Amino acid sequence: MQLRNIRMPLFMIATVLFGIKTYVVYRFMFDLSIENPMQELILLFNPIASAYLIFAISVWMKPKNQRKYLRWTVLLGSFILFVNLIFYRNFTDFITIPVLFQGNNAADLTGSFLTLLHIEDVFIFADAAIVWYLSRQRFDLTVKLPKRGKIAATAVTFLLLAGNVVLAEIERPMLFVRAFDREYLVKNIGIFNYHVYDATMQTKTRAQRVFADGSEISEIETYLQEKSPDEADKDAELYGIAEDKNVIFVSVESFQHFLYDSEINGVETTPFLNELKESSDTVTFENFYHQTAQGKTSDSEFIVENSLYPLGRGAVYFTHAGNEYHALPEILNNEGYETSVFHANNGSFWNRDVMYDNIGYDEFHDEQSFEVTPENSFGWGLEDKAFFEQSIDYLKDQEQPFYSKFITLTHHFPFELPEEKAHIDKYDSNSNTLNAYFQTAKYTDEALEQFFQQLKDADLYEDSIIVMMGDHYGISDFHNKAMSQFLGEEVDPFVQTQLQRVPFMIHIPGYENGGVEDKVVGQIDVKPTLLHLLGVDSGGDMTFGDNMFSEKKKDFIALRDGSFVTEEYVYTSETCYDRKTGEPLEEGLMEACEPVKQEVDQELNYSDNIIYGDLFRFYDFK
Repeated sequence: MQLRNIRMPLFMIATVLFGIKTYVVYRFMFDLSIENPMQELILLFNPIASAYLIFAISVWMKPKNQRKYLRWTVLLGSFILFVNLIFYRNFTDFITIPVLFQGNNAADLTGSFLTLLHIEDVFIFADAAIVWYLSRQRFDLTVKLPKRGKIAATAVTFLLLAGNVVLAEIERPMLFVRAFDREYLVKNIGIFNYHVYDATMQTKTRAQRVFADGSEISEIETYLQEKSPDEADKDAELYGIAEDKNVIFVSVESFQHFLYDSEINGVETTPFLNELKESSDTVTFENFYHQTAQGKTSDSEFIVENSLYPLGRGAVYFTHAGNEYHALPEILNNEGYETSVFHANNGSFWNRDVMYDNIGYDEFHDEQSFEVTPENSFGWGLEDKAFFEQSIDYLKDQEQPFYSKFITLTHHFPFELPEEKAHIDKYDSNSNTLNAYFQTAKYTDEALEQFFQQLKDADLYEDSIIVMMGDHYGISDFHNKAMSQFLGEEVDPFVQTQLQRVPFMIHIPGYENGGVEDKVVGQIDVKPTLLHLLGVDSGGDMTFGDNMFSEKKKDFIALRDGSFVTEEYVYTSETCYDRKTGEPLEEGLMEACEPVKQEVDQELNYSDNIIYGDLFRFYDFK
């Protein structure tokens, strides 16, 4: 037989091209951390194994159908990879099935999407173009195998998959049991097998509510009573200081802690918040961590309102908006507060209109409540200054005391700001996102200062406490190179965890003993803290957070991926760090984090079970 007559079957060509293409995307377009040669081997092995699994099916088809099947599967696979890459650039995360059901958010993401496109993305579809070209009949690259040959080709699939699983288990034992971190799943089994795993998990969680009978709620209640104060700690600092006062809660979009005291070319980014942070009538928690996952702003709302953890997949506001909850608005309604939300966006975005009604808000002022014009809107909509200005009259009309939540918009990715509204220079780095971040942050700082004055002018300031919180990160680890330049240090896993700190300030007019608190706290603690300030007994509640001012507070903050922070340690990426020095502990001391790690995993699972099983429907809140 002449060498020129030996031809590689089209399904093998597709496998090699797609596998190598996927590896290149993993290695150079995603920002996956490769820590050892074994991870590198797995990263190369799993896309080839996944591609063979899909394309080898074609050997069972007739030649005409083989060509069609290979054309469309390689195109579909490329599209799945492309969509995950775009999603990853924004969220440093991978798509899950619950996220796909949040499609009504897509219309608001158009501007962000365009900024996430890169010229090199055309590479993702290069192999599809080659396969389509080679699938023409004149090349005759289809295969006609006897039954034994087809079985043998299929058997190779299972050998490759088994090899992938074995390597993954060697690299990370119990990978599928400890699956809080999707990056580990993608690195070890590949993005396509990850989506199969995600679909399996979706089926499992859908069944949890059907089979839940409430027996688990007593176990969770016992755990919470042992780990957290079960009665209002009336001796703790500031108990009841805001009793019968209004609560104005401002969720500040994408604000991170590193903005405090930062300067660009000698100009302060947040001069108002810097001054407020140091004032005697403000309590500022400098080690306050956001704990959101894929639901981002809606997750931060969910955590604050319920003191439950968000889900690791999707957003509770979408997936479980019909559950029974014992949320902050409902509790305050029962205490005589009028409750409201102000957000100048589409009311259905993140399914807010449904969720707000379920958890007890009296009023939701969405974009229909505001006058939005081309002159006062840019980026994601109504600018923050106009937003606060137009909200004041609604606040004045409310019955007092009230609890009102404001969600800002201007400081939102991709951080667009008209040149005439920018009062600080852009930063100079390789990241357009980080460069623009400081301009919109300064604008929002100016809007907050204006809002405080408007509250004073409306005679609402003295009878209110004002709480301000960053809802989640704004700069993902996709921009670590630029962040390293700004911070003057490498962004390793420890620093990346510390970057999850966001501002949290409680401003109490007339209070004189404020200052900066350094204890480790998080969004999970906001609900019990607000109830403490208002003098509302939360003893009959079920929360995973604690009053920030209590001496009985538990000693860790859990992040959704299983990382955690204590007063002494930071645990992330399977490494335990000394929180003061940022240095990883020596091998023999790593076990210092293990007891807390077990407790964190248990808390996350308990919270998930409450949500997936809708367990509060079986519980009688006192």
